[in-house]
Amino acid sequence: MRELLSVSRAGSGEPLLLLHGMGSSRRDFAAVLPLLTGRFDVIDADLPGVGGSPALEVRPTVAAITDAVERTLDAEGVDRVHVLGNSLGGRVALELARRGRARSVVAIGPSGLNVLPERILQGSGMALARVVMRIGAPLVAPLSRSALGRAALLAPLKVRPWDTSVDEAIGAREGFADSRDYWRTLLWGLLLDVPLGLDRIDCPVTLAQGVADWIASGQTYRYLPLVPGSRFVLLLWAGHAPQSDRPRTIVRLVEETAARAAAVPAVEQVSAPPRRSGTRTGTGRRPSPR
Repeated sequence: MRELLSVSRAGSGEPLLLLHGMGSSRRDFAAVLPLLTGRFDVIDADLPGVGGSPALEVRPTVAAITDAVERTLDAEGVDRVHVLGNSLGGRVALELARRGRARSVVAIGPSGLNVLPERILQGSGMALARVVMRIGAPLVAPLSRSALGRAALLAPLKVRPWDTSVDEAIGAREGFADSRDYWRTLLWGLLLDVPLGLDRIDCPVTLAQGVADWIASGQTYRYLPLVPGSRFVLLLWAGHAPQSDRPRTIVRLVEETAARAAAVPAVEQVSAPPRRSGTRTGTGRRPSPR
């Protein structure tokens, strides 16, 4: 089976792909989405096994997840895209850049470079979150209706969890409790992932991390010497998934990084693979300019 991801698409301009982290869904970008659609043609995707996206039949390694993202971009008629990714989504964004599919990347707290003790801590925390959220899944909807309930649900990920939306709380349930391939993704996509070939990235990359991000630990800035020309930004008053903590700052980083890409002389690009026929999981509206 050649899996396609479930996507929503809105706005106009250059294509921008949004990739959420593990433990959430595309709903996690609810705070930044309306700020981006005036400037970009935004493709907001559910990663494999989350929301409307089918789980992968193969091992959900970063490479396999990126393959599914590329197939979805092909089906949407898009070649190279700007990418905003968080956590595992940030890691996949860097892999897209390594493959030449990214025009620019903003990676917030990307996974992949934590050392063994950090991986053990992260894996234990993610396993506990899965169990707790599975048990409490029926309570997520009623809790999400109040600021206090959303704070209780999202406190480990956000600095201002009470300012989050109902969508973000439901996204946490979709990513933790409802994920259809959680344990394999945790093992192959996070705990056993070792990034390679990052020196081949030739697009502008901005690495960002919230000062209150205990999940990413110190791995974000470790990408700096590995990704040519990358920049690091520390996000004040922000957690691991800071889209609703600092939405305007994140949008500004996306716009500035995209502008850096526009300032680079154009190079000849390889044509995207032919679009595949058949029903798509995605909900895109139209092909994007290449």
